[in-house]
Amino acid sequence: MIPITRLYVGQEEADAAAEAVLSGWLSVGPRAAKFEELVAEQVGAKYAVAVNSATTGLHLALAALGIGPGDEVICPSFTFIATPNSIRYTGATPVFADIDERTYNIDPAHVEQLITPRTKAIMPASQIGLPADLHALKAIAREHGLHLVEDAAPAYGATIDGVRLGTISDITVFSFDARKILTTGEGGVVTTDDAEVAAKLKALRAHAASISTLARHTSTAVIAESYDEVGFNYKMTDIQAAVGVVQLGKLDHVVKVRRALAARYDELLAGNESLVLPHEPAGFGHVYQSYLVRLRNHTRIDVMNAMAQRGVATRRITACHLEPVYHAGADTPSLPVTERVAADHILLPHFVGLTDEEQDEVVAALNAATA
Repeated sequence: MIPITRLYVGQEEADAAAEAVLSGWLSVGPRAAKFEELVAEQVGAKYAVAVNSATTGLHLALAALGIGPGDEVICPSFTFIATPNSIRYTGATPVFADIDERTYNIDPAHVEQLITPRTKAIMPASQIGLPADLHALKAIAREHGLHLVEDAAPAYGATIDGVRLGTISDITVFSFDARKILTTGEGGVVTTDDAEVAAKLKALRAHAASISTLARHTSTAVIAESYDEVGFNYKMTDIQAAVGVVQLGKLDHVVKVRRALAARYDELLAGNESLVLPHEPAGFGHVYQSYLVRLRNHTRIDVMNAMAQRGVATRRITACHLEPVYHAGADTPSLPVTERVAADHILLPHFVGLTDEEQDEVVAALNAATA
């Protein structure tokens, strides 16, 4: 079976993890601090805060902004379920917006229509590695006094006009899950240029303790921490961070390979009139965490099953507003573009290490299934 992804890790990551294990410090500590420093430098942000997943990073970001019950946060439905879940964790309400038919990212015009006095933030998802229209969304957020909290889970290294994601939005959250651009197994990082927000993030990820565990451990005097509010246990371990430090050094290569694979898919599939291929707007740097195609006049489950029978894995993205946990019966919003795209797309195998022979087989399986 050609998998949807394959890990790009090796001896260097194994050695880094082993060194962390043998160091005697496993929880969030010096390696996590180094990882944060390198992420901030790489994306151009003033602050980076490592967490144990992008999901918790999104929750933490909203909590740091004081978003809670009675508030609304606008987000796409065409995204991983973690996006709206993170909003619900705070007690706030996710309000689903439709997407652009070409980019599959949240539609700024629809976002503006959904703003109410209860709206406190906009949470775009830079879907499958392509940045959302952040400048348009930022202008809307500024006009209405809202926060822009970006779910950039699959888009580490992506750019707009040559600027990497991580500084355009007020807060940006990246994932280092096993299927993402870079990985720490599980893990995430939150970036911001706001010193007050960064301090709040660091406190809240560790039960809101007034002094970190590492600071207490390395102090030559007795320090008693205090807890002034309810926090969370969202820390990244130093083992994960050690792997992350190695992975960060591979970013340029990973993005280059993923873009080359996408270009090769574009070339090989160009003659298949049953497909709609990805679109990359001018000035936007797609990192292709996934390669998404839409199907014309074919049933998705049939295509996916046919490809599976030929040994090729595929996946799809959910329309969250139609999932049982968010479906509201007659009150479920109508999102026509989201519903069309959610019904007729598939994700193809796409990862560093995918060989030409494997990619040729993916294409052959897809062409046969859509003939």
